[in-house]
Amino acid sequence: MKKIVFLSALLCTLISCQNNKKYDATGIFEATTVTVSSETNGKLISFTVEEGDSVTMGQQVGLVDTTLLSLQQKQLMSQQSAVEKSSPDIAAQVAALRTQIAHQQNECDRIARLLAGGAATMKQGDDANAQLATLHGQLEGLLSTLDKDRSSITESASALQYQREQIEEQIRKSNIVAPITGTILQKYAEQGEYATPGRPLFKMANLDNIYLRSYFTASQLANITIGQEVTVIADFGGDEQYEYPGKIIWIAQESEFTPKSIQTQDTRANLVYAVKIAVSNDGRLKLGQYGEVRL
Repeated sequence: MKKIVFLSALLCTLISCQNNKKYDATGIFEATTVTVSSETNGKLISFTVEEGDSVTMGQQVGLVDTTLLSLQQKQLMSQQSAVEKSSPDIAAQVAALRTQIAHQQNECDRIARLLAGGAATMKQGDDANAQLATLHGQLEGLLSTLDKDRSSITESASALQYQREQIEEQIRKSNIVAPITGTILQKYAEQGEYATPGRPLFKMANLDNIYLRSYFTASQLANITIGQEVTVIADFGGDEQYEYPGKIIWIAQESEFTPKSIQTQDTRANLVYAVKIAVSNDGRLKLGQYGEVRL
């Protein structure tokens, strides 16, 4: 009788062992997180996003006060407009001098005809030509001065334009937008608080495509390669487990000590290699959840 009981117990043990799903490595589900920080100083006049919210890339989730920046922008616009209006109208300012030159040229031509007929003296011709040369010199000097004035004004207007563009860039950076499509994991600030450059505002991640960071012993490395298809088993506690197709996307180049929360088939292994396995999330997988890998 005792022999029958022993055999029955042994049979149950074997059946139980066969039902246990074999795994080659274990790990924790993780995701690539992005921490978004403020890029400008100011009060958060809008920041209503909450943890767990789903946002899309480029979606505005907050706004830093831009009142002072807007006033500076208007001031620069006014200054730039005033500077541009002060640019000299070269054609109008030299018009009178060009008229004098044209009149003097006619006078020189008239005296030249008189001189040819003996009705004028050489001195009259020389004086007329000298006067014409003087007017030409005045025109060249005036054109040079006006050109320099216009160049200086243009440079001043360009400098103001660059300042406007800087202000516009600061205003653009005051709009807090989601850099990726994903879910808000943590929120570090609230509406009404003061934001400073570099201060974290929230952390987010794309939870649709996550990965299992698992750990393999050195003896297992020969059996795995990047791009290899594997089976990932998510453990939800008890007997509730789900299998997902996974792909190895990264293998560590250096070993590390086995994390305390990780189990390996070789209990004597002190050093393991981290491996990332990409998994498509159906909504059930959660960050920090335990998982297993079957090659």
